[in-house]
Amino acid sequence: MKRSEIKRRPLSDTALAGLEPDPKEYRELDGSGLYFRVKPDGQKSWQFRYKKPDGKWSWLGLGGYPDVSGALARQKAAELRNDAAEGKNPIATKQARKAAELDAADSTFEHLAREWYDSRINNWDAGTAKRVIGALERHVFPAFGKRQYTGILSMEWMELLRGMEQQGILEQMSRVRAYCKDVYDLARVTGRAVNNPLEGVHKFLSTGKAQNYAHVSADELPALLRAIQSYPHATDIQLGLRLLTLLAVRPSELREAQWSEFDFAKKLWTIPVERKGRKKGREHLVPLCQQAIALLEQLHPLTGSYALLFPGRSDRTKPRSDTVFLMALRRLGYEGRQTGHGFRHIASTILNERGFHPDHIEAQLSHKAPGVRGIYNKAQYIEQRTTMMQWYADHLDALARGNVVEFKKA
Repeated sequence: MKRSEIKRRPLSDTALAGLEPDPKEYRELDGSGLYFRVKPDGQKSWQFRYKKPDGKWSWLGLGGYPDVSGALARQKAAELRNDAAEGKNPIATKQARKAAELDAADSTFEHLAREWYDSRINNWDAGTAKRVIGALERHVFPAFGKRQYTGILSMEWMELLRGMEQQGILEQMSRVRAYCKDVYDLARVTGRAVNNPLEGVHKFLSTGKAQNYAHVSADELPALLRAIQSYPHATDIQLGLRLLTLLAVRPSELREAQWSEFDFAKKLWTIPVERKGRKKGREHLVPLCQQAIALLEQLHPLTGSYALLFPGRSDRTKPRSDTVFLMALRRLGYEGRQTGHGFRHIASTILNERGFHPDHIEAQLSHKAPGVRGIYNKAQYIEQRTTMMQWYADHLDALARGNVVEFKKA
């Protein structure tokens, strides 16, 4: 668009975007001392013309376009005109406003949270660090990231956390609450906040553990197994739910699993230490029953060309959402009655009732024994667990077919 084609002022958004450069720099009046400058190289910016106290005219830059839109430039110009009318120096007032804006930006919850994150990141492994910042970016920053952290009320935090509670992501809710409470503790101990609005909030939220491990009763289990087998939506998620029932691993471990971790010749899945959220410890070995291998063979044509067993829809390098299995169970009508984590409870209950050795069960669940025994007992009981989990898979198959006769213990 040529300068000669301008038809009205203030300049329209179309004119601002379309003005073409000339061999020489030029300015076009927008109105009331505000000018739009166009350089020969096409760079565009805003300038304000004002009269200094000594009566001489001067220019003050207001920022480049399109970072500073027409509306914002006019707002800044109006503030500077008022300053000049009151006898104030527009340069000084502009600098004061910029400093105030920087102070405000430094006082947002997101800025404080990222400062806390940077102070803690050396204490975490890469997987934990990724999960922490991911949880804040997904659940907290969209609601409170740009807010002044001192102005967010306990009631607002309660509302946010209860929203997560209603989604059924109770473990994630509990973690987010702990992260944000730590963020405020940083502000408190560094003299930037007096109170922590998350103090005591946990007393009025679900504990997460009881509901997060929600699971059906023994009488309801056969119907659940049949419902999962007939899950009508995404095939990969159906296979994932079935693997959860068989392997008793954590949902996050399965969601983040990579094909390179599976040794089909040895019938073994190795979950590396760094993916288990710990800096110290050891890898977790999961024996694969025949049914699990069959399910993985069905899954491979669907996702085997990617690194992950369950790659995300928009970004194949990232795993599916942390609620994907929970939402699938909800679609099957099991909201509040069964969660992905609850399959671990079911497995533990059945295996203990059938008399399998507690050490073998705890090893399968990747639980560490308490006290000194947990420090020295490094056995993984692969042979015994392979037999145990094959029995468990066969037992679940029989339950789903409806031909298991339960006998009460004498």
